[in-house]
Amino acid sequence: MASPSSFITVQLKKASEVDLAKPLGKFIQQTYPGGESQAEHCRAAEELNKLRKSALGRSLDKHESSLETLLRYYDQLCSIEPKFPFSENQICVTFTWKDAFDKGSLFGGSVKLALASLGYEKTCVLFNCAALASQIASEQNLDSDEGLKTAAKHYQFASGAFQHIKDTVLSSLNREPTVDIAPDTVGTLSLIMLAQAQEVFFLKATRDKMKDAIIAKLANQAADYYGDAFKQCQYKDTLPKYFYFQEVFPLLAAKHCIMQANAEYHQSILAKQQKKFGEEIARLQHAADLVKTVASRYDEYINIKDLADKTNRALTAAKKDNDFIYHDRIPDLKDLEPIGKASLVKPTQVAVPLSQKFTDLFEKMVPLAVQQALTLYNQRKADLVNRSIAQMRESTNLANGVLASLNLPAAIEDVSGDSVPQSILQKSKSVIEQGGIQTIDQLMKDLPELLQRNREILDESLRILDEEEATDNELKNKFKERWQRTPSNDLYKPLRTEGANYRNILDKAVQADKQVKERYQSHRDTISLLCKPEAELNAAIPSANPAKTMQGSEVVNVLKSFLNNLDDVKKQREQLENDLKAINFDMTTKFLTALAQDGALNEEAISVTELDRLYGGLTHKVQETLKKQEELLNNIQNSHQEFSKMKQSNNESNLREEVLKNLAVANDNFVELVANLKEGTKFYNELTEILLKFQNKCSDIVFARKTERDELLKDLQQSIAREPSAPSFPSVPAYQTGPAGGNKPPASSVPTPAPRTSVANKPQPPARPPPPVISAANAASAPGPAAAGTAPPSATSAMGTAPSQAQGPPYPTYPGYPGYCQMPLPMGYNPYMYGQYNLPYTPSPMFQNPGQGPYPGPQQPSYPYPQQPSYPYPQQ
Repeated sequence: MASPSSFITVQLKKASEVDLAKPLGKFIQQTYPGGESQAEHCRAAEELNKLRKSALGRSLDKHESSLETLLRYYDQLCSIEPKFPFSENQICVTFTWKDAFDKGSLFGGSVKLALASLGYEKTCVLFNCAALASQIASEQNLDSDEGLKTAAKHYQFASGAFQHIKDTVLSSLNREPTVDIAPDTVGTLSLIMLAQAQEVFFLKATRDKMKDAIIAKLANQAADYYGDAFKQCQYKDTLPKYFYFQEVFPLLAAKHCIMQANAEYHQSILAKQQKKFGEEIARLQHAADLVKTVASRYDEYINIKDLADKTNRALTAAKKDNDFIYHDRIPDLKDLEPIGKASLVKPTQVAVPLSQKFTDLFEKMVPLAVQQALTLYNQRKADLVNRSIAQMRESTNLANGVLASLNLPAAIEDVSGDSVPQSILQKSKSVIEQGGIQTIDQLMKDLPELLQRNREILDESLRILDEEEATDNELKNKFKERWQRTPSNDLYKPLRTEGANYRNILDKAVQADKQVKERYQSHRDTISLLCKPEAELNAAIPSANPAKTMQGSEVVNVLKSFLNNLDDVKKQREQLENDLKAINFDMTTKFLTALAQDGALNEEAISVTELDRLYGGLTHKVQETLKKQEELLNNIQNSHQEFSKMKQSNNESNLREEVLKNLAVANDNFVELVANLKEGTKFYNELTEILLKFQNKCSDIVFARKTERDELLKDLQQSIAREPSAPSFPSVPAYQTGPAGGNKPPASSVPTPAPRTSVANKPQPPARPPPPVISAANAASAPGPAAAGTAPPSATSAMGTAPSQAQGPPYPTYPGYPGYCQMPLPMGYNPYMYGQYNLPYTPSPMFQNPGQGPYPGPQQPSYPYPQQPSYPYPQQ
């Protein structure tokens, strides 16, 4: 871990291969409409996958270009974080990384952790950025200004990156990380990198022959940083064992002593200049003692011959001059004035983008917050448009019902008493042109097939969830606490809730189909009569004696005037409906601007304001038509009463009028039944698309869970295989541990130096375990150590507990991420709504913030039929 120039470097973590293109491409295809933008986003996903392979899928050289690749990948991860919902319920990608400091054992691989968390991937990539920066810095030529500047820059960047990981790792992972990225570890690495950056500035000041007072302060500050890092290693028992059994721990102690010796040496020169010869000798003596300590204990880690020779020469000369010339009193070390400190380094803040060459591959993709706002805006828009159109159509249906009950306009047209009124002929022609009774029969026949197809898709989706959950429960019961991942029962709750919602919708659709069928049977004969030729239709209508001629009467003229005005109102509504459908405004820019300005979106306020601007005038006109129709219907009913009084009445004429009323009602029912059945067909077809997406979502998460399960089983097998003979780590030497009771020793300016390390007293591996005991008798008589029949204490305890390394992804819910994305029904769409129009936008998945319920979708009532006051549909 230490470089030839005695600077400490950090090893890179190793990542398992992951295919990002496929899950991202699937999300893009499901979320964004087809076309050039979708294709461009898919190509960007492929480029991101290639970038990850370049950054993590190969060995990286200790060169700036390799670091640039890592930084670009990290920047891209930060860029896509607000644009893709990485979570176990949506884009489920499991990232697996090995511990950088764990080398594994004979029976299994090294410790690794797998998580479906983009935050985990970011943390590990940033760790590698810092590690590679430390390696690049250690390779610099410190005899040149350029090399010194580059080394200092990279060490400060590495320090800042490690500090950033320390501050964010727990919230990013939401679980215990591996030791290499644990807060204590990266905090210590940050201190080490900062100390090395300060040392580089000390070297530069020395090379530039700056004033000794400045050099002394720089060296003293570097010694202080190294001392802090040393104490972290000394008192933190959670740091990687690698720190203790490699050169890190002794090298920190050596560097602390060396930098303090340099500080004393340069401060002694300042004392000599100030004619303080006794202080000069005291400081040189202290420096010489520190150098001797390093030479006696750490000479295999670092070469200090030059410093030792320089210090000893200066000390000898100072003593000689003082003995023969100055005779100055040599003060005690504790009486000397402390040397000042001057820090020229600080951790570089992690501010994205880190790469100067970064270009966002998904620059044109809007963030999730904007996607969510667009979805909610479209819901509000659809609700407003549907509500206005439904009001107009229900009002028109009401007017038609009133006219049919009054036998208008047929009553004022039927003056002969033996011919078909013109309005009835027009209704008959319209029904025949639309296919008549055969159209309804075909639509009724198609509904059960569509319903069955949707049921089969839903059943299959829930079946695969049930199978995977059963397998997960079996493994949980088998491995107990070792089976460390989110239970499938908890993970699938949102999906099961969504599936139950779809099941409820289908059940209500069955009831609605039944009501439509009953209504059709009650009006089938009259509708069939409308489909007959004019001669047969005339024969089926009873004749009556001609009524008194009222063609020129005032009452008839007034009725005709009111009816014409009512027709004008209906035509105005048709135009208003077209205008409402035609409005299309892209809110993306407005939401992006608000997000950039405020850092958050108040979707409701923005949407309500914009919808009022776009639709306020049209909705006002809709309300005006409703009021005008109400006045016209009152006038028509009053005029019809006067007309009825003037008209001659008898049994034949009453019977004829009843038949004409029924024919008018049959026409209205035919129009409504055809519209409702077409809407029902459209509903089932669109629900099929939604259920297929739901099925894909279930299939994806089940596949991810199976992959995770296989990986977890493999890790458990390796863990179990290496536990019985896994040696315990040698105990930490006494010089590395605090006093009994856990209290730290009093702080000292000089940390307790580590003992000299030699081959003879390096930690030796434990003795090879004895062969297994064949039988009790053999065990009793077998020669060997007393512990031959039992496992070492550490192995025994390990066999009874879960492995220390992370086993498989628990899939946490991360702060700032949406917890669950429910597939909405077609927004603003009501399957059996009378005359429902096509949607003005394409439904897209809805995202919700954690802890916040989704915005209520379009009203999906007890069954999706609208309120139709003139017939027995379920109330909305």
